[in-house]
Amino acid sequence: MLDRLTPAARASVLVMTLAGGTLLAAPLAAQPLQLQPPKPAAAKPAPRLVLPPPRPAGLGETRSAATDTAPIQSVATNAPAAAAPVSEAAKPAAAPARGKPAPPATQEEAVERLNAYLNSFQTLQGNFIQHASNGRRLEGRIYIQRPGKMRFEYEPPTTTEVIADGTSVAVRDKRLATQDLYSIGQTPLKFLVREKMDLAREGTLKGASVDGDLLTVRLEDRSTLGGTSKITLKFDLVANELRQWVVVDPQGYETAISLYNLDTRRRPDPQNFVIDYQRKL
Repeated sequence: MLDRLTPAARASVLVMTLAGGTLLAAPLAAQPLQLQPPKPAAAKPAPRLVLPPPRPAGLGETRSAATDTAPIQSVATNAPAAAAPVSEAAKPAAAPARGKPAPPATQEEAVERLNAYLNSFQTLQGNFIQHASNGRRLEGRIYIQRPGKMRFEYEPPTTTEVIADGTSVAVRDKRLATQDLYSIGQTPLKFLVREKMDLAREGTLKGASVDGDLLTVRLEDRSTLGGTSKITLKFDLVANELRQWVVVDPQGYETAISLYNLDTRRRPDPQNFVIDYQRKL
């Protein structure tokens, strides 16, 4: 794909290659206890005796929420003891229900939600699907090791590789044995490989919206090679993953990259990020 393009056009293609509560069950309020004084039992007068204090209820027995909170019941003489109803307060609270996270209320909150995700991992690898303006579809693997390192490895028959080694970005064509080098700061790749990401500082926020579970943040980056790039990041609020980014380069060409099978636990092979500077043209 890149072998037919001038270096400036290949730079544009590189610019286009940016990949990218919990509801608690409300505790039931304790119901007030309706206590009635016990009715005096009919009995014959008896001599007045001095008795020891009554034995506390439950002494020596295992205490439970039910015995601690059960209301006192008036029991008639010789009547079978009725089971003491458990008060509402003594019932075990329902387990917290897992629900969808609340969507961000402001653009600033949306950016912070995305910043938190991007700063939550140091390494990432997975699959991507790239759609270009001409309708061409490419697939491959993406590898990230922050700060500064990234690799786009396209599946055959495409012979292109994009490698960032922490300093530079190389666009390499293995079939033609060509390689073009750029500074990371001139490419949208910086949005994914900064050691500490702050999207509001990296670009100009142009808007944010939520459609179902998908958060969309739109930015403009005026420091990319060739002019201003428009970048749209699409983030899954429920899965807490970056699903897609769309880049419109300074020439107006649009490229969309969708991500899946992401893994932030495995560390990529360091050889994925090596640039052979001897091949520079």
